[in-house]
Amino acid sequence: MALGRRRFLWNLPLMAFVNRLRVTAAPAGKQEAAVWTFDRLDRIGGFPAIVLGHPRVIRTPLGKAVEFNGVDDAIFIDNHPLAGAETFTFEVFFRPDRGGAAEQRWFHLSTLDPKTGQDTDTRIMFEIRVIGEQWCLEALVNTPKGYQPLIDRSLLHPLGIWHHVAMVYDGKELRRYVNGVLEQKGPLEFSPEGPGHSSVGVRINRMYYFKGAVRQARFTRTALAPAGFLKL
Repeated sequence: MALGRRRFLWNLPLMAFVNRLRVTAAPAGKQEAAVWTFDRLDRIGGFPAIVLGHPRVIRTPLGKAVEFNGVDDAIFIDNHPLAGAETFTFEVFFRPDRGGAAEQRWFHLSTLDPKTGQDTDTRIMFEIRVIGEQWCLEALVNTPKGYQPLIDRSLLHPLGIWHHVAMVYDGKELRRYVNGVLEQKGPLEFSPEGPGHSSVGVRINRMYYFKGAVRQARFTRTALAPAGFLKL
């Protein structure tokens, strides 16, 4: 969806941030961060991608992003970026748009059964629920040791603009953030997830499609404080 002149001018302060992000988005060393930038369709984060439907690369104030139609668009990526992690921070810049379904599972990290190659129920997932002209976030983790879904339908945010979301696991507690603000937390017994793959724009079983755009994701194998998040 093309941005109108008014929205573009409103977002001009973001341009300085974008230039800085290109330099600092992939810190090295002990954080062991991986960054996936959604500026193409054939490869994401250096990994092969399979495209469903007709998602398209668009230009935004944050840089290029991939836009999904909420009906049949999705990308499958041949990697689980947090496989083996004992603690983690999972961040995404995304823009949920008007006109989508009430339930949307839009970023799914799935562990595969090493014997069958099939998806298991072990997963890390971002979802949204659309309520009127707003949305709320769900951050969900399921492992053989424990299950924790974090969602609060009273904590709503506007559609049609860019947001930063994050889930953080520190070895004891899962926390969920929107735009750097802690919204919810809960205890979680966690066992590291195994190798697998990821889907963006839909749940891994091709249900609950997402309407909106995704710009970038960062996966860090340590629990970051909000001061260490990518800033929007």
